Order: sequence, then C-alpha cells, then structure tokens
Amino acid sequence: MTTLAALRDVIGDCRRCKLASHRTNIVFGVGNPRARLVFVGEAPGADEDLRGEPFVGRAGQLLTEIITKGMGLSRDAVYIANVIKCRPPGNRNPEPDEVDTCEPFLIQQLAVIRP
Repeated sequence: MTTLAALRDVIGDCRRCKLASHRTNIVFGVGNPRARLVFVGEAPGADEDLRGEPFVGRAGQLLTEIITKGMGLSRDAVYIANVIKCRPPGNRNPEPDEVDTCEPFLIQQLAVIRP
C-alpha cells in the first residue's frame, strides 16, 4: 500500500473475523499520515465503535491531554490506531485469532506512515 486511503479501501467492510457481526464501525485510525509518533491501542471501545475513531472515550481524553499538555503536541500531529479495528463484545481483550487477522493491517499502516 502506498497510502492510508488505499489500505482503508482494501479493508472495506471487513468480514475477515468473528468481530464483524458485533461492530457498528470499523475503527481504522486517525491523524497525520506523516506523523513521527504513532500511538497504538489494543482495541476500540464502545465510544470508538460508535464514532469510528480511535481513542474518543475517557481513555482518549486522557491520551489527548498527555499529547497536548504533557508533550506539547496537537492530536493532529500524531497518528492513532489500534491493533484490531473492531470492538470486541463487552470490551473483552482481543483473542489471538482476531489479532492474527487484523495485525497485518496495523503493520501496513505503520509501513505507510513510517514514524
């Protein structure tokens, strides 16, 4: 992949694992596609699933505060993604097969961004 948009198109309406039937939105990632710094979470939560954007709930508010107040950067200066792109039911930890299915997309995101 040469762009994040192209990678997102490849993911499409992903049905590659059992999480697809539980999600509202795929949570691909947001931020600067040329970021020097990338934050990677484990999996989207309920707020992220509803908005289709990583780290928008309480953990996201804390992360934004760390980025802006602690690091002196804007949230738009970094890139934020998750290992898996769909919320596990009940916010449980991702299972190994789910990580195995989705992790290649994270690796490709990082290859495009080159933080």
